Amino acid sequence: MGGIHAQVYGALSDAVVVAVVDDDVNRAKTKMKQIGIDVPAYSDFNQAVKAHDIDVVDICVPTSHHARYIKGALEAGKHVFCEKPFAGTAIEARKLATAARRAGRKMQIGHCIRFWPEYQALESYKKAKRGGRLLSLSLFRRSARPNYSVGDWINQEKLSGGSAFDLHIHDTDYVLHLLGRPKAVTSVGTKDVTGWSHMFTTYHFDNIAVTAEGGWNYPAQWGFQMGFEAVFEHAVLEFDSRANPTLMITEKSGKRQPLGFEQPQVGDSKINGGNISSLGGYFNELQYFIACLQAGRQPTIATPLQAAESVQTVLAEIKSANLGRTIKLRQKS
Repeated sequence: MGGIHAQVYGALSDAVVVAVVDDDVNRAKTKMKQIGIDVPAYSDFNQAVKAHDIDVVDICVPTSHHARYIKGALEAGKHVFCEKPFAGTAIEARKLATAARRAGRKMQIGHCIRFWPEYQALESYKKAKRGGRLLSLSLFRRSARPNYSVGDWINQEKLSGGSAFDLHIHDTDYVLHLLGRPKAVTSVGTKDVTGWSHMFTTYHFDNIAVTAEGGWNYPAQWGFQMGFEAVFEHAVLEFDSRANPTLMITEKSGKRQPLGFEQPQVGDSKINGGNISSLGGYFNELQYFIACLQAGRQPTIATPLQAAESVQTVLAEIKSANLGRTIKLRQKS
């Protein structure tokens, strides 16, 4: 993700990468050379922050290290962009959100699906009420077992929280973004040494059926697939990342056909690693964050408090699967 974010900053007119921090400096230099960005590389975070005039720290490290670097960045007076999942617990996430607010700094969390073009198209369609009321929404996110993390941390439940916490959380977060907090969650799945490796969840709302599944139980060469099916009173929207075109609509008595959407012209990643090569959604989220900083306003999408709520919800899903029962969620007063 660090390499992907660096490429996006290279494509933005209002942001410049000035330094990179990595435990393996040589690896970092090689990666940056691959993407055409020549900046100093450090193994010490504090040294890098002190050596350069930095406005933003972009944190792309294992989840268990997020708090350490968020706190360090805030103490140094920097704005923060942090990858998802925000933190290991909802309490820790809320504490970090409070720390950012008290420091007077701006922070956004990398829930990129809120900014992914096809998911943005669904959100826009729903808001326009062209198809009438949304009746049901099913989402899916399927992946080969990841083998790209340093030290294979992502396949260690204590470090990543398993597929449910690291992968499936994307769709949990999008459900919250599109529909708000469900009344309860009911989850089942498969579990192995990596934790809950495939999760199936029903989100309980009034007058709408919502489900999401996500997991990495697939063979090494299977690849990656994400998508959704949204059924409205008078239309169906379908997204499949493996299809071409990816987004289809069947509206009223019309034929099933492609639905146009805005796609940033930034191309694909120049480096391997991660599930998705397209830079589009990552470009949208970082462009939005930088624009907020330029305008002096706090982000209102993928905020720390929203990310904390996503952590709380997916942990409720894991609890539901562990206990074999529905878990009610505390409703906002």
